[in-house]
Amino acid sequence: MSLFNKMLASVGIGSAKVDTKLESEIVSPGGELRGIVEIQGGNVEQRIEDIYLSLHTTYVKETDDKKYTVNGLIDRFQLAESLILKANEKKVIPFSFLLPADVPLTIGKTKVWISTGLDIKGAVDPTDKDYLRVVPNQLMDSVFQSLSGLGFRLREAECEQAPHRLRRRLPFIQEFEFVPISGPFRGRLDELEITFFPNSNGDLEVLMQVDRKVRGLGSLFSEALNMDEANIRFVLNQGDIPSMQGKLHSLIQNYS
Repeated sequence: MSLFNKMLASVGIGSAKVDTKLESEIVSPGGELRGIVEIQGGNVEQRIEDIYLSLHTTYVKETDDKKYTVNGLIDRFQLAESLILKANEKKVIPFSFLLPADVPLTIGKTKVWISTGLDIKGAVDPTDKDYLRVVPNQLMDSVFQSLSGLGFRLREAECEQAPHRLRRRLPFIQEFEFVPISGPFRGRLDELEITFFPNSNGDLEVLMQVDRKVRGLGSLFSEALNMDEANIRFVLNQGDIPSMQGKLHSLIQNYS
């Protein structure tokens, strides 16, 4: 019977199971994620070589003028190495770690999840999947609130393959596309795109693309040559929060 159970466990029947329970699924970039991993032994004793959590999202990749969605690994965290799990034994492993500062926000089409895996030699590896709600940190939220105050509405947010000039640790970037529906830039801009590049010291580097509205024949030629777009790079810190709206207004004004 034991040999039969081992054969079943090798194909995932009666094998160990894993379940991750998060203290909270709401997190922010650079914030702490806490929880426990529950492992329930199956019908036979099994050796678990590795227990890990991996952080994932999806992003749009383009090849030969065709776009498709691929899985992107953001980070991987090892919880434990090599242990023996007896039949029907239950183990609980607490965890706590900081999310990377460049984890994308779960806005628009973007989803982020934690995948928990057990590496069991010679058997199907059990996994568990838990979605996170990644909300803006204080500095990012200040940017969003200020743009809203200037009359911009978020139209789209998506993770896309990063061009080589913008590639950092990850192969993708998250772009936020805004349109002016009221305020001083309505009728002057077509759209505004921003991308965040968090720094390790807590500062926030921002790439902003200002797309000016076409006016007259000269502007039509400029648009055809992409000369109607202006790219601005600047760095924000916590000290900018009280005057964020005025700072963004001045930057956009200079290029609109």
